[in-house]
Amino acid sequence: MQIDQQINTDSLAQFARYIAGSKGLMKNQYQRLLAEDLSKQQWDGCFQRNVLLVLEQSYNQALEQLINLDFDSCHLPVNRGFSALTQQVLAVFDGFVDDFILFVVDKHRTSCALSNFPDEHKPDKVYINTVKRDIAELWQNFALNANAYLLECRSDLPEHAHKEY
Repeated sequence: MQIDQQINTDSLAQFARYIAGSKGLMKNQYQRLLAEDLSKQQWDGCFQRNVLLVLEQSYNQALEQLINLDFDSCHLPVNRGFSALTQQVLAVFDGFVDDFILFVVDKHRTSCALSNFPDEHKPDKVYINTVKRDIAELWQNFALNANAYLLECRSDLPEHAHKEY
């Protein structure tokens, strides 16, 4: 069991580093998408559309990264359908969405190009909460898929074959 714990600890650390490193890439991707929208004069709904595009891609890439890491949950408890590892993996994302939304809102508020479009220039709480509800669906899908992967009992780590999630 000590080996299993070390494998899981190492993989969690690698995953945390990956997530920390992806934050800057997400911001760059958002800026590119916003610039594309503005160049095409597609400012209506650009906050919601681009936040969701970036987060969907980020969650998909995070799941791919997670699946490429070795975890062994054979000896770990399962509580209410969730692997003990799931909470640890999800905790890596604490503050993730809030930090990203703060960045995006600041980007919109300082954009001269959006200043003639008040809903996009200064998204209000209702608009932001609408986007957060959409994000919740993306998050739920990620969390459930990550949990499905982490529930697999791994005793053949070096040679395991991954299912599609």
